[in-house]
Amino acid sequence: MSTTHFGFKTVDERDKAAHVRGVFDAVASRYDVMNDLMSAGLHRAWKHYTVTVANPQPGDRVLDIAGGTGDLGLAFAPKVGPTGQVVHTDINEAMLREGRTRLIDAGVLLPTTVCDAEHLPFPDGHFDIVTVAFGLRNMTHKDAALKEMQRVLRPGGKLLVLEFSKVAKPLEKAYEWYTFNVVPKMGRLVAGDEGSYRYLAESIRMHPDQETLKRMMREAGFGHVDYHNLTAGVVALHVGIKC
Repeated sequence: MSTTHFGFKTVDERDKAAHVRGVFDAVASRYDVMNDLMSAGLHRAWKHYTVTVANPQPGDRVLDIAGGTGDLGLAFAPKVGPTGQVVHTDINEAMLREGRTRLIDAGVLLPTTVCDAEHLPFPDGHFDIVTVAFGLRNMTHKDAALKEMQRVLRPGGKLLVLEFSKVAKPLEKAYEWYTFNVVPKMGRLVAGDEGSYRYLAESIRMHPDQETLKRMMREAGFGHVDYHNLTAGVVALHVGIKC
């Protein structure tokens, strides 16, 4: 039996996806509200920066993995225009439903599909841009997912991974106190689910740091990889170019 981490717990790797699905099924309806509260609205700036760095052009094909409630899809759609396409995906159906409803309410219709990032149902070289925001850390086999993202990109295409990362050393203690004490209590009060938000805090600690993720992206076949630390490393945006 192969094992992996689910937060700080060790689980059979075959069961991790189901555990993660349970977390996001529980928090889907309050996900956007909690994001605003936990980050004091900064997640919106981080996502705006991601779209700016992606620099989508009219006619581009964009794949948004772990697209959840649709923030990036909503931002990309007007930039690629009617000749382009944004595909909105997530492994979690409850999150995807929330996102699709939000997109429709905004007058944006995007192809939406439940899919596993480790087994993407798209042909080689199909997309100009692939994005994953706050989703990679929940994947069981990150290396396999990164290889799939590389596979579906055209040569010269970009992968953008926006994810929590290793915060600057002077802020470590304060950040740890906040994520393990404030965030779960906030989850209990606002979303009625302390346990799921404790897992989310733990999953941040288990995620590869900036340099490790950069190396993993290189090993997945990206010819050039760089990262941008945002908010003192609370979040990092990794950008990989398929050569």
